[in-house]
Amino acid sequence: MKLVYFAWVRERIGVPEEQRDLPDSVHIVADLIEWLIGHGENYAYAFENAQAIRVAIDRQHVPHDAPIGNAKEIAFFPPMTGG
Repeated sequence: MKLVYFAWVRERIGVPEEQRDLPDSVHIVADLIEWLIGHGENYAYAFENAQAIRVAIDRQHVPHDAPIGNAKEIAFFPPMTGG
């Protein structure tokens, strides 16, 4: 699965995107975030306030309890502000 990171999420993780094979235990977005946090300090730092992170599955914004299913791409965005 392709994981894409934007703005400071990307900066904290250190890569703009990556391919990952997800374990069978990852069913929803929240599971994926929790699994990624276990991959090192940079991931833990990027997702330290996980509820603030916005997520898109195949370019559709979804809540953290959304099922991943057969998604091809999951993107993570920090909170946005207007101006």
